[in-house]
Amino acid sequence: MHVLRPPAALPVLLLALYAAGSAVAGPTLDRIKQSGRIVIAHRESSVPFSYVLPDKKPVGYAVDLCLRIAEAVRKRLELKTLATEFVQVTPASRIAAVAEGKADLECGSTTNNAERREKVAFTVPHYITGARYLVRADSQIDDLHHFEGKKLVSTKGTTPLKAIDQANRERLLGITLLEAPDHARAVEMVEKGEADGFAMDDVLLYGLVAGRPDPTRLKVVGKFLTIEPLAIMLPKGDPEFKKIVDEEMKRLVTSREAHAIYERWFSKPIPPKNTALNLPMNYLLKDFWKYPTDQVPY
Repeated sequence: MHVLRPPAALPVLLLALYAAGSAVAGPTLDRIKQSGRIVIAHRESSVPFSYVLPDKKPVGYAVDLCLRIAEAVRKRLELKTLATEFVQVTPASRIAAVAEGKADLECGSTTNNAERREKVAFTVPHYITGARYLVRADSQIDDLHHFEGKKLVSTKGTTPLKAIDQANRERLLGITLLEAPDHARAVEMVEKGEADGFAMDDVLLYGLVAGRPDPTRLKVVGKFLTIEPLAIMLPKGDPEFKKIVDEEMKRLVTSREAHAIYERWFSKPIPPKNTALNLPMNYLLKDFWKYPTDQVPY
């Protein structure tokens, strides 16, 4: 009996075709290719990462990084054009927006931690910060223990809120913990005396202070309560899409394009008031970017 055997080169050819196809496979890439658009979730007041101008246009450090990633996706899918659609999210709604497929990327100031990785994926961190406290300039408070018996606000759905709640219970501080719907409202509560302080990532606090009518009325105090690696969120369980996002973030870091984007938002005047934050890159991010990876020890 004569058995027909495939040409010796056929397995190699099939493997090559499979590899080429898998590069543009996966639910997120399929959806983007079919719709011709990528959906980017942004924040309202996470200065300078992701916020809206008076004309409601989303801008910021993380937004710029996401636009670079969107361009990398367009090139990989070999599309002539790729529309960008923005959707605004809050700290409480951002994870669900990505997990439920309402956004392809979340570009803000979201901490990558083990609990969140159960629902979503993260790429290479674009900032590493920690929770500290915003108080009025005339306040004598300079760290967490000075909030004993006082009111401390944080934003709903954030990691600093959970950290403060845990520290309050463990140390028996008797702090009245308040929840604000967004960062802007939390700052307002401190200014109006409704809260004695606002616990949040210190870089966000500096950004929020810079945008107030009178920045001299507020100050940032205290030691780091947490270490927060902030990263862009994307759908979980979609390795093809994640590979493109991770490769572009690593390229931006190693080419130092990410450093230039950082300088744009942290060292130079930014809208709407054209005020500079004057925040040089900290040693935590500098060290992490020497070998950029999506793996974080938290």
